[in-house]
Amino acid sequence: MIPLAGYADRLSVRPGQTIAFKVANATGQPVDAEVVRVICADPNPAGPGILTEPVAAEISRKTEPEAWSVPIGSYAEIDLPWPSGPVTFAALIMPTRRKAGLTQTIVDRQGDFSLALDADGHLIAGDGETTRVTVRRPVPLYRWVHVWLSVDAANGTIATGWRPLAGAANSGDDAHATFSASTADAATRILTLAAAKRDSATSDHFNGRIENPRMWRTAWSREAVLERLADDPRGAADARWDFAQQITTSKIVDTGPEGLHGRLVNTPTRAVRGSNWTGHEMSWRHAPGEYAAIHFHDSDIDDCGWPTAFEWTVPATTRSAQYALVLKAGDATENIPFFVVPEKGKRSADLAVIVSTFTYTVYANHARPEWALDPAWQQAWRDQAAEWGAYPHNPGDHPEYGWSTYNTHTDKSGIAIASWHRPMFNVRVGYLTYPYPDIRASGLRHYPADSHLITWLEAKGYDYDIITDWELHTEGVDVLKDYRVVTTGSHPEYHTRETRDAVHAYRDQGGRFMYLGGNGFYWKVALSEERDGLIEIRRAEGGIRAWAAEPGEYYNQFDGEYGGLWRRNGLPPQELTGVGFTAQGNFVGSHYRILDDARVSRAAWILEGVSGESFGGHGLSGHGAAGFELDRTDKRLGTPEHAVVLARSEGHEPEAPWVLVPEERLTHITTLPGEPDPQLIHADLTFFETPNNGAVFSTGSITFCGSLPTNGYDNDVSTILANVVDRFLDPEAEFTIPESD
Repeated sequence: MIPLAGYADRLSVRPGQTIAFKVANATGQPVDAEVVRVICADPNPAGPGILTEPVAAEISRKTEPEAWSVPIGSYAEIDLPWPSGPVTFAALIMPTRRKAGLTQTIVDRQGDFSLALDADGHLIAGDGETTRVTVRRPVPLYRWVHVWLSVDAANGTIATGWRPLAGAANSGDDAHATFSASTADAATRILTLAAAKRDSATSDHFNGRIENPRMWRTAWSREAVLERLADDPRGAADARWDFAQQITTSKIVDTGPEGLHGRLVNTPTRAVRGSNWTGHEMSWRHAPGEYAAIHFHDSDIDDCGWPTAFEWTVPATTRSAQYALVLKAGDATENIPFFVVPEKGKRSADLAVIVSTFTYTVYANHARPEWALDPAWQQAWRDQAAEWGAYPHNPGDHPEYGWSTYNTHTDKSGIAIASWHRPMFNVRVGYLTYPYPDIRASGLRHYPADSHLITWLEAKGYDYDIITDWELHTEGVDVLKDYRVVTTGSHPEYHTRETRDAVHAYRDQGGRFMYLGGNGFYWKVALSEERDGLIEIRRAEGGIRAWAAEPGEYYNQFDGEYGGLWRRNGLPPQELTGVGFTAQGNFVGSHYRILDDARVSRAAWILEGVSGESFGGHGLSGHGAAGFELDRTDKRLGTPEHAVVLARSEGHEPEAPWVLVPEERLTHITTLPGEPDPQLIHADLTFFETPNNGAVFSTGSITFCGSLPTNGYDNDVSTILANVVDRFLDPEAEFTIPESD
């Protein structure tokens, strides 16, 4: 745990609303808090540096922060009103992790009974007190098996065992023991699945899938249990929890006579294949009985659950901008960014910046693979962060806060659920993603990288409002429709159907839209309807992926829709912005070369003031305006016929390495467009008109905004963007789709 950490209950807030901050403080020192407006979050001394402005804020202190822990690990809990007595438990399980010293609980009722796996996969059954019995043969990994437990306190007997599904090669095993009879009632009425619970704390979390847990108020003999498992594995019981029901929620449904329904904690993964999955249906909505399993992990986290330490009710006069709560306790500091958006139905500027909080959250606490694999890379990060006074903590050191959906769980299955109800290290003023000790590039992504645009707007004197994708999702195009110009930041990658539709509707209703990034509008995500701040990604077939969803698990648990790429959902980004993701390389940048006919095109005004044949060979992000992830036009994927490509990046050699995105590849030598890789690895600076006097300008590069601050904001990239912003803001400017289209 880091000494001072915190998070907000929301990422965006309106004037008149209250934002709450949850803080854990292990320093032993009192915590001071202040609000600042964030102008630049890049600590690189070669640029503007970190720029903040103090805000006269009346912060309400609710509690003095204490040293709270993170309750990580998912499980189910059920209020079980049964007194201690004879009981039989059975379930199907598929374990997915083993580790020395690791005990994993399948079911537990403190002081009554428990069933777990030891570090080697042996079943361990207990009476909840002192007696344990261990099954000799271990349960195999990644295989579905029946497990059972029978406890009869009155007669002092306990038995447990496991059996494979019909047709499996392993014959299974079982064991039994006797113990002193006890008439004591259970110490707690709570039954937990996938963890042991003592008082309010849980431990020994199970990693793997559990299906069809059942209980009887009878201590069945070994023979009776096996008979039931063989003859009617999904049959009636005094309690039977059917995980095929209410998959979109955190509820678990008991179909038994008493209706002992339960709840899930820390959002384990649902809509996963069960023991009887046939492959005939790929959507759990069409065959829910084949998806009657839940995958639990000891690394699941959806909410730290810390109490509120500070609150701020945002005054009505507060300007829309990006802010942060800055905390200090002794030598420890922390900052918690958030965004103030305009009052509903009002605006204070003609220009709105869409802040990609969904993308920030999906990436939150990304532990990069270099951190674990390359000690020199790790040391370079630490050295550069210390030299620049950057944010000092890296997710690679702190799995206890939960990692990102670009990481895997401890059992190596992909992390599909992200939450903003926890400290998010890389959503911090001054956070570095990559160290660049040689070329001194900033190495920023997401929140701090987007501040390159904010500081440029401030320096150039443009008024702007902040709109986050939370407002887009919940309010649709209404939140954008009154703005003359709307722009993205550097990497608007993750979108719900609602956010994408809102941008599309704004564009076609006459909005002027600027897409200033790369790899945007790429992945489709779903939000929980039960709780804000929970975002789901299914990394289905296609796309550059940190992990791949299992076959049959491409449909979201939160909304039941097919996940994966927007392109796989029939809505490629080219159809919206004119360009779409084509290639990825290291975090280095290059320049754009102006195309031969650009200066005589109807979009030549964009290049006014740029005298050279190329531009953008500079910047804080990889020292080039075209870098890391690149987007290009493709008419077969929706780029309008009348779109004008003004400039194309170059210098992205495949051996650098730059790679083509897998959805464009057919074989090792052929691609879907029919062109060789080098001809597809570039960014296209693109312009086109849209209906009702609207227009779109797209840069097709993640590093474009990093070039804006060069030379005190006086450079070719800055000139180009100013040309676009000024023309787009001009109410007299006319944009007409050419008649040939």
